Amino acid sequence: MPNGGVTLDEVDERLLTLLRDDARQTIAQLAKELGLSRGAIYSRLARLEEEQVVAGYTVRLGRAFSASRMRAHMMIKTLPRYHREVEQALAAIPLVQAIHAISGEYDIIAMLEAEDSTQLNELIDEIGLLDGVERTTTSVILVTKVER
Repeated sequence: MPNGGVTLDEVDERLLTLLRDDARQTIAQLAKELGLSRGAIYSRLARLEEEQVVAGYTVRLGRAFSASRMRAHMMIKTLPRYHREVEQALAAIPLVQAIHAISGEYDIIAMLEAEDSTQLNELIDEIGLLDGVERTTTSVILVTKVER
């Protein structure tokens, strides 16, 4: 099961959707939207946090700021037995926003974010030179249509 065996009901799913849209909503706002008491919302959130369905609350950057950044995804093929070392090296690079293990021809997808094309190019070169990286393919993200 994708959620580690945790059972979510329809209200939990709706609560998670509301939090994804705006994690700064007050308990009172969430309770009103879901037709529950504030105590019920507190209890549900505590359970979702305890069961690690909710790992934290974060900031989602606005379109104006995001539009000023260069973003790309890089598919990385590692040499045999170097997968873990490459992941650790990627995790140490602040401009790498996410690292995903994948199946198929490539082993990893890294999500990159840079201030401009020069910085992105330097980042791509830096990753390509990591010990254990056999090959990379990078695609620059032009426009994000949907992001949840």
